[in-house]
Amino acid sequence: MHNHARTITSLEMRGINRTAILELIRREGAISRTEIARKLQVSVPTVLRILDELMADNLVHNTGEKEWSGGRRRELVELNKSENLTIGVDLGGTKFYGAVADLGGNIIYEDFVYQHGTRGEESYQLLVKLIQDLLQRIGQRPSQLMRGIGVGAPGITSLDGIVQNAPSLEWDHFPLAERLRNDFHLPVVVDNDVNLAALGELWFGEGQQVDHFVLINIGTGLGAGVVLDGALYRGAHQAAGEIGYMMPGREYLEKDYPGFGAMESLTAGFGIAEQARQKLKDTRPADQLINLSAVDVFEAFRQGEEWSFDIVETTVDYLSIVIINLIAVYDPQMIILGGGVSKSADILLPRILKRVQGKIPNIPTLTASKLGLRGAALGAVASLIYQTSDTYIVRKLA
Repeated sequence: MHNHARTITSLEMRGINRTAILELIRREGAISRTEIARKLQVSVPTVLRILDELMADNLVHNTGEKEWSGGRRRELVELNKSENLTIGVDLGGTKFYGAVADLGGNIIYEDFVYQHGTRGEESYQLLVKLIQDLLQRIGQRPSQLMRGIGVGAPGITSLDGIVQNAPSLEWDHFPLAERLRNDFHLPVVVDNDVNLAALGELWFGEGQQVDHFVLINIGTGLGAGVVLDGALYRGAHQAAGEIGYMMPGREYLEKDYPGFGAMESLTAGFGIAEQARQKLKDTRPADQLINLSAVDVFEAFRQGEEWSFDIVETTVDYLSIVIINLIAVYDPQMIILGGGVSKSADILLPRILKRVQGKIPNIPTLTASKLGLRGAALGAVASLIYQTSDTYIVRKLA
């Protein structure tokens, strides 16, 4: 089915202007109404009408401050950050992270669940408890301040909030959004965890100054969040960025991958740890091997332990292949490394950069996320604004 070009209604035009005004205020901070009109080249009456709507929705407010301009004192408006709270949760295969954040991306409360070891329904109940704990931390704040709940799931997620496939949690067509709405009676958005982390980078992280970037999340699994022209790219089946399923070589075509993908076995946290177990199975007791993680491998590399050298070099080689392929397909301005393995970016980035040199014409900036685990929780702020306030992204095709 194709969506052909069409005209837009006056209501949609208003939504486009509303989006532009809110985005300008979000990016620039306190600003006068006339300055908004000048920068966006729209009439002052249009700005006034839309600001009245945004104030009625509690998204912006007057600062109480004024600026001098041409002999007049102009009142300033800004985002109503503290009165728009979001609960954001990142569901990892080994750890859960939850946070209460405001509209400005400030983390007010946060909570971690390490090595949760849950699967299926048990994972859902742990998520419910985490959200309940965060709501209790908010305490007596009025419920109207709560914008909603955003959850990042480690797998392919449809727009209606059904987690189609999350191998690390053993979820298959799990109706996560519906269940959370029934349990908490709040707006809920559910998305792929890396998509949410990419929105976090777009609003609050390394992606703020660029329109085209790819976030590569290296955690228990391997995934990418792709932002093109300032908008998240999802693909026809909401599965864009599932780079864990990339083929590392022709020999991998001989096997099927119903759960984790072929590339994840070489570059993701579980794959790196499994390589280490195989390497050390004759030299360490079984109970030590079970608890080995990717973090241990990179720490061993830092300490000069030779057994780790080949594993790190293999990881670097295949991550370089992934990055070269992503650059060739998307031509981004920036590649951002995120996820738990990105804590070893000091080891990975210089080696990857050396390998990609000379392989592709345009090499983007390679950097590590500064948001870390908080990326997806902060992306929930952006996603809930998108979902609860009509948002448009318009491109001129010339």
